Amino acid sequence: MSNTKYTYAVARIRALEVSLFSNAFIEQLLSLQTAEQVLQAVVEKGWGDVSAPEDAEAVLTREEEKTWEVIRDVAPDMSVFDVLSYPRMYHNLKAAVKAACTRSHTPDIFYEDCPVSGEEMVKIIEARDFAKLPGKMGRTAQEAADILLHTGDGQLCDICVDRAALEAVLEAGRSSGEPIMEDYAETTVAIADIKIAVRSQKTGKTADFMRTAMAECRSLNVDQLIRAALVGAEEIAGYLEGTSYAGGADALRESPSAFERWCDNRMIETMKSYKYETFSVGPLLGYLIARENEIKTVRIILTGKQNGFSEDAIRERIREMYV
Repeated sequence: MSNTKYTYAVARIRALEVSLFSNAFIEQLLSLQTAEQVLQAVVEKGWGDVSAPEDAEAVLTREEEKTWEVIRDVAPDMSVFDVLSYPRMYHNLKAAVKAACTRSHTPDIFYEDCPVSGEEMVKIIEARDFAKLPGKMGRTAQEAADILLHTGDGQLCDICVDRAALEAVLEAGRSSGEPIMEDYAETTVAIADIKIAVRSQKTGKTADFMRTAMAECRSLNVDQLIRAALVGAEEIAGYLEGTSYAGGADALRESPSAFERWCDNRMIETMKSYKYETFSVGPLLGYLIARENEIKTVRIILTGKQNGFSEDAIRERIREMYV
């Protein structure tokens, strides 16, 4: 198919980008006194649904749904977006393994609109019919279920599934044939590995733990990252300075929330370089990430206002906007 297949989709996305929040509007939200006022301001911008209740979580969830509705509506080929569905699918897998192995039922633990529903996953795992799960998920489900049944170690079960999710993202990115998807996948995995190193350093985890949790990627050397984490936070920062994630070193030295913010901003920076490609999936993925980022930022402001944080304390946590 010719590269003109994206022309219509990109034109639609360009029209929608105009309504993305600017940094100036985020500043306006920050200056409001209460969470209710923040919610009111975003609802006035068209967030949520006329029929839905004006409850913060309902409004944010509806915005996530709307974003995917737009993409499904305009994308000529949804398969290139598989890379974005894996974190949700593997979250469901983690929850399903725990539900099946502990025979417990917790309501609302699954993401909807995944290729295999959470309830279906529970049945598959209970029946040990792992081959019914797509791709390599069956093998991961079996491994995670065996860990939980034999050791009762929920954390080990989680990191087994989380690593498989990262590997699935990487594989989907590389096989998509789209440079932006490959970049997105590579950045996602590298940032996850850096976060694992930072948390493991703080909590005194072993090299074996980190090796089990991290996924290999091209832009980082996992062994060097692990060695740095075993020495200390400054060593991690020093290692990052020699990679394409050097900005993370300064953020790490500044504060934990500055580091978390850098992780998200790094992805937005990666996406911005594809924003003006009219004949590719780039602007669609950029819009999707921008919307997720926008929703996350509004959630941070709402939570901050609810908990009485100062404007500066909230500002330190908020993300760079795409527009």
